[in-house]
Amino acid sequence: MLTDEKGEVIPGDILGQITATALGAETVVTPISSNSGVTRLPNIHKVIRTRIGSPFVIAGMGEAKGRVVGYEANGGFLLGFEASGPTGPIPPLPTRDSFLPIIATLAQPGPLSAIVAAQPARFTKAGRLQDVHIGVSAALVSRLTENGEERAAFLHGFGAETSLDTTDGLRISLEDGGIVHLRPSGNAPEFRLYTEAESPEAAQDLLDRGVLRLRTLVGQ
Repeated sequence: MLTDEKGEVIPGDILGQITATALGAETVVTPISSNSGVTRLPNIHKVIRTRIGSPFVIAGMGEAKGRVVGYEANGGFLLGFEASGPTGPIPPLPTRDSFLPIIATLAQPGPLSAIVAAQPARFTKAGRLQDVHIGVSAALVSRLTENGEERAAFLHGFGAETSLDTTDGLRISLEDGGIVHLRPSGNAPEFRLYTEAESPEAAQDLLDRGVLRLRTLVGQ
């Protein structure tokens, strides 16, 4: 973990964005739940979004070529090419590393809060419902994916949907730029909810309201 000078924790996917830029990456491979601000970075030519989990990121990197990096929201970073560091070359890192994104971010000039603020204005939040059988959460995601009316009822008050992504769960993009992503956990009886918006407050509001609606739908 890394905090800025104000004590704010810098999310791992933001560290990944900063590190990708600092190392001169041109292709980024990252899970679908990672901050989408990476798609707005001018130096990144291609972004490959995968299912959640390092094996999927590694597989995506294997299919990419050139100056490719991979990272997850937990801070794990993979380097797929020999990069230039401040004291010499940095060899490829084929396994997840947590120190490189911390060091690369600390090496940037200026206060950390300003470095983070210079990233595209996209903010993520995550929550979960515990003790939800995977069969229950998977069935709900399937219904919402296939039934437009049921999905519209779930989204009432959130705004109109503009697109769906089923890479891992159901990720719904909204007209105002918000994102609501529902996903059954793959390793625990939990129902995960990820949100993204143009401000931290908007992302938190989506998360709070989304969790309440999910509780009702799963009978909690």
